[in-house]
Amino acid sequence: MGDQSYDFVVVGGGSAGCVLANRLSESGRHRVLLLEAGPRYHPLERVPISYSQFIDNPAVNWCFMSKPEESTGGRPIPVPRGRLLGGSSAINGLVFVRGQALDYDSWAQMGNRGWSYDDVLPIFKRLESYDGGDGELRGRSGPLRLTEAYDRSPLYDAWFAAAEEVGLKRNPDYNGASQEGICRTQTTIHNGWRMSTSRCYIDPARRRANLDIQCDAHVESLLLKEKRCTGLRYRVGNESREAQARCEIVLCAGSINSPQILELSGIGRPEVLGAQGIEVRHALDGVGENLRDHYVPRLRWDITQRGVTFNDRARGLGLAWQILRYALTRRGFLALPSSPILAFLRTRPELEAPDVQLHFIPFAIEHIKKRKLAPEAGMTIAMCQLRPESKGSIHITDPQPMTAPEIRFNFLSAALDRETLVAGVRAARRLVEAKAMDAFRGREINPGSKVQSDEEILDYIRGNAQTAYHPVGTCKMGTDEMAVVDPELKVCGIEGLRIADGSIMPTLMSGNTNGPIIMIGEKASDMMLEAWR
Repeated sequence: MGDQSYDFVVVGGGSAGCVLANRLSESGRHRVLLLEAGPRYHPLERVPISYSQFIDNPAVNWCFMSKPEESTGGRPIPVPRGRLLGGSSAINGLVFVRGQALDYDSWAQMGNRGWSYDDVLPIFKRLESYDGGDGELRGRSGPLRLTEAYDRSPLYDAWFAAAEEVGLKRNPDYNGASQEGICRTQTTIHNGWRMSTSRCYIDPARRRANLDIQCDAHVESLLLKEKRCTGLRYRVGNESREAQARCEIVLCAGSINSPQILELSGIGRPEVLGAQGIEVRHALDGVGENLRDHYVPRLRWDITQRGVTFNDRARGLGLAWQILRYALTRRGFLALPSSPILAFLRTRPELEAPDVQLHFIPFAIEHIKKRKLAPEAGMTIAMCQLRPESKGSIHITDPQPMTAPEIRFNFLSAALDRETLVAGVRAARRLVEAKAMDAFRGREINPGSKVQSDEEILDYIRGNAQTAYHPVGTCKMGTDEMAVVDPELKVCGIEGLRIADGSIMPTLMSGNTNGPIIMIGEKASDMMLEAWR
């Protein structure tokens, strides 16, 4: 690659990193290096249904696992993270959710100036291209193409009718003025193709002479001179290389890898570093702490009508038809997100905003680990608490960069989380038990009709829930003693180093995290270009 001196080095070509690589190189004035640990692409990545094939595929996925804990029934929990250009935006379920205004306003109230909803709304509008909703709140010409899930089914009609029956109104735009209600999913899909950040931000920038993209590059450590980050060491195959940054390095490696890179470089909690024989270059107690994720129990029912779920519509000759239909029209099962219908609801009427999200899934899978369609027709509702209070951690257990860090979620440790998850399961059941569902509702398979008390529901959650694959918070932004970055995303006490990914979120968003992380990439690029104009 010749000269390994750059103005900016971006570590991680994921949801935020691809944004930064594009924006920092856009003017042509700055020389930018983007490092991605995985490959440039996968031949299936642009087909939306590919998320089902990537969820445990080590070719494009870090395939992390959490440590077994009491709150997970002694199970390790899969923690998939994208490991290719586009990162998790290239392997996720394609659901786009901004979150609630109160999410961002609460960040600002914590001392993070510039992060209120009014501050980030213009950035959300700039990044998206969406035809629906209020033009005062939605963007029309951004790089990220969004569309509403188009699929139609009598089962979907019944879900909408059942929701209204239990008092949950239809919401035409949950990313607009209000999130509450049942709604068609807004997706990162356009013309039947996945809209990853690689597709939307890197493809237009690939030919820029001032942007170098190095894939299959594993960062080993940051290079520090006193309290300034001057570069980094990375490995491509068996070759170790160094890159220098004249201006700044920005970590966009995600909530698992960004704190890992800091700790491998001697930045973090002294007791964690000392246990692995790593010299403390800069003590920063918040590194790897404050891990949050959505804990998701899935409820499953048999369906009494044939032909309305993809257990029927995508099997045998039906599957062959779905493949042909996609090849000819970019429509059908292969062009859908993980959930075509969403609902956001309050489990208590006195709440200011929704605290639970329901994902309506028009099929049942045989087993969460197998990811195969069940032989019987069924429907699934995946439920999560939007703003959990339980916090876990991510820390290295080995000084070797290729050793996965230890992930402990500590789910259900907060009483509010236990109460809200139980209430959410009951809310999902009430909706399915509504009269509008009579023509479709069969036997409840999971948790099963015998599971009724709060403790029985919690036992089911402990033994069966998975995450929503939304880990955040492990390099949190703030002004307190546990902050890892300040409101400008600069690592506290270290010059020349920022972090811009989901790890900087002080709290978890009310919904899926890909959209907010793309926004973080956009906002970080604004701050960096302003600092170095």
